[in-house]
Amino acid sequence: MQPNHPSIEQLILENASLRQEIAALKQENADLEILLETTTEHSDTVTAQLHNQAIQAVLDSEKRLLQFLEAMPVGVAVLDHQGCLYYINCKGKQLTRHRIPLGVNAEKLAKLYHIYRAGTNQLYPFDQLPIVRALQGETATADDLEIRHGDQVIPLEVWGTPIFDQDGTIIFAIAAFQDITERKKAEAERLQFTTDLFALNQALSRFVPRQFLQLLEKDSIVDVQLGDQVQKDMSVLFSDIRNFTTLSEKMNPDDNFKFINSYFSRMEAAIIDNQGFIDKYIGDAMMALFSGNADDALKAGITMLHRLAEYNSHRTKTGYVPIRIGIGINTGSLMLGTVGGASRMDSTVISDAVNLAYRMEGLTKEYGVPLLISHYTFCQLNNANNYSFRVIDKVKVKGKSEAVSVYEVFDADESEMQQAKLVTKTTFEQALLFYNLGKLDLAASLFEQCLRQNPEDSVARIYQLRCLNR
Repeated sequence: MQPNHPSIEQLILENASLRQEIAALKQENADLEILLETTTEHSDTVTAQLHNQAIQAVLDSEKRLLQFLEAMPVGVAVLDHQGCLYYINCKGKQLTRHRIPLGVNAEKLAKLYHIYRAGTNQLYPFDQLPIVRALQGETATADDLEIRHGDQVIPLEVWGTPIFDQDGTIIFAIAAFQDITERKKAEAERLQFTTDLFALNQALSRFVPRQFLQLLEKDSIVDVQLGDQVQKDMSVLFSDIRNFTTLSEKMNPDDNFKFINSYFSRMEAAIIDNQGFIDKYIGDAMMALFSGNADDALKAGITMLHRLAEYNSHRTKTGYVPIRIGIGINTGSLMLGTVGGASRMDSTVISDAVNLAYRMEGLTKEYGVPLLISHYTFCQLNNANNYSFRVIDKVKVKGKSEAVSVYEVFDADESEMQQAKLVTKTTFEQALLFYNLGKLDLAASLFEQCLRQNPEDSVARIYQLRCLNR
């Protein structure tokens, strides 16, 4: 706590004033000595008493001032108007631990007292010392000083204040200073705590996504309670690695984790770059959520396939087999919240929309294509014509009376395959219409046309075989 400077200033001024009175009284005493020769014995006694009383008053004032300064719990130092050390109290001597005679010029204080700029090996510039600045008429404060005693470093906070006489002339500069080791320690601990807390929050955000908290309208994970939930219209993306079990059996545990993390790190970036977040990893599968428009989810799926192509190129060059994945996307209303018990809870989403997204991903295995979306997602696209797509099926969903149209999006296919699917799109969809109407011969003929133009069209081949086997 900053000391009460005005009291110190008042006492110093009083002391200086009384010293002036002593000088005047001494002069008066000299004059009185001349008069004593002609005055009576009684006058001599009275004058002597007055003289002694004045001197005693000054001595009492000095004693009171010194007692006050010596009792202060902070260091106090005073410079005279010439910038020389005039006084330093007991606490000041204790903090500085140096016996420096009074009268030392301020220019030498930093060197003699080993005063450094905090955290450096530079002596503190004497003209920036608060007590020196006070001598120039400035009220100054600094907390970037430290005094060094061997290996011990004492950080200081210093306040400097000028002291004026009745004419406004600076006659002294006084500085109060105190050891702020505990404060610095507390500040360092607080900074470390804040840093650790930030790191903890960053770590927790990798387990509970920040977007999840935002959707629940929570500022922090500590605000999340079991059973918190919110209903939102969102797009759900499921993805899975094909034949992961077979791949996994050929690797040791360490290689398994390196592989899966290498894959997920690439896919995660595709999700985040398109305003989504990963809700959970399920073995080699992942589920991501998108609270924006459906285009975000579809663009994320396309980006994932592009990055998979880059990853497979790297795997092939390093002697590993390329991998394939399937992605399913659906859009709809879902419940997002927390489930679990008193000691363990998790974030989750519950909805038919989630189940249908999972169903879309499962159909990618059946049809041998990497990306399928439901007509719920298709209808929510800002402009479906921005994408390369075709309808490939209608499926019944458990608990629903209406069939759901399934769209293949093939923007991420190799250019030749993509072009071939675009060229045969009309023929393929006509063939699918005849198939759904039960006109299998017409459907088979049209599927055959598609395959002549695009022999690698797995969906057309599946339908052709269905027509022939019915």
